[in-house]
Amino acid sequence: MDIATINGYPLSSPIDPVQKRPFFGGERHLRKRDVVLVVVETRDGRQGVATAGASSSAMREYFEGDSQGTFADIVEDSVADALEGETIDEITDAHDLLAATNLPAHLETEAISAIDVALYDIRGKELGAPIYELLAAEYESEPTTEMPLYASAGMYMEPEGYVEQARALEELGFFGYKYRPGIGPDGDRRTVDLLAEAVDEIELMLDVHTWWKLGESYGRETVRELVEHAADRGAYWIEEPVEPADHAGYVELAETGAPLAGGESEESPAGLVKLGETGAVEFLQGDVRHHEGFTGCRDAVEYCDGRDVEFVPHNFGTWLGLQANAHLVAAAPDVTLLEYPVFEDDPALAEATIDPGMYPFDLAFDIIEGQPDIEDGYLSVSDAPGLGVEVDLDVLEEYPFVDGAWTEFHYDDE
Repeated sequence: MDIATINGYPLSSPIDPVQKRPFFGGERHLRKRDVVLVVVETRDGRQGVATAGASSSAMREYFEGDSQGTFADIVEDSVADALEGETIDEITDAHDLLAATNLPAHLETEAISAIDVALYDIRGKELGAPIYELLAAEYESEPTTEMPLYASAGMYMEPEGYVEQARALEELGFFGYKYRPGIGPDGDRRTVDLLAEAVDEIELMLDVHTWWKLGESYGRETVRELVEHAADRGAYWIEEPVEPADHAGYVELAETGAPLAGGESEESPAGLVKLGETGAVEFLQGDVRHHEGFTGCRDAVEYCDGRDVEFVPHNFGTWLGLQANAHLVAAAPDVTLLEYPVFEDDPALAEATIDPGMYPFDLAFDIIEGQPDIEDGYLSVSDAPGLGVEVDLDVLEEYPFVDGAWTEFHYDDE
């Protein structure tokens, strides 16, 4: 494919009024959600698309001062300079060209991730095939285009609020309910207890990254006790219980026998595999938007294949990102489950008894035309070429970028 143009469009979906979520020792402010839409166009007029920018729970755009706007500038400058005018025979050729730009490592990874997905989108359109068929040929697997979803919701609320959400999502047929505790050790313990008693079919997952982001963290003994308690109450997994780089901490907690998950915040595909190699996690969470695309996730998928660790993609963004990770799940061997982030007023969940969304993120839905095929907690992936979705370019005018951090943590001792 001959690359003609590459554009990065920074977009913001405001949260108005700002949502303020109390947690143990402070308050989190949710101001907006940002997205960078990357569009690659070839000389013959085909377009490939992807979403880009910081996407892990490490939230680099807040903690290190980067922003989605900054990343869009990099796409327009360094990435475009490296690839425009080039002929790409193998998608990995683009990886090599981007590696030669001398971008900082984390920005190089994010750039490669977006370009890899966009180029697979183009290649599928060239061949008239969905991406999952291209990947299945690489994995020598039989694709499965219908997959169970676990709902990713619940953030810093009273225990009864989590229960209400879980029940609503169970009624919709979701495989699991993942929530974000952090209201204090006693409140987190009570939440686990109430949820275990309230639901029957839906699995319970805890995404506990707040525990190590607190101004005054819980401490290792408290974390260990909470992990053990959640496991005793039947939690399907406990996600990111320690800081991402603390692999020794994962190993220490794994000695309890609790099922642990992690990987979304690993800064490279190699780091993702390295976490798997510790033997501490039962669920390894790579992301095509964050770990060098379909190509970058392959080593982790193949590492998990045949071992007692399951690859479950992290996916926390727009319906466009959902479709990208869904193609990986459809094709990769022994990968079956996909994360579905639940935002307010989700048109695909209109039958819910209550709105189980975390906060408003209208751009998540509006970025594509139509909506995903979701029924009874399962997603069916389209067999249309490439990603199988069309981006609604009206979002470029409807969601102008707003500078500044998308979220802020305010601590009581500040």
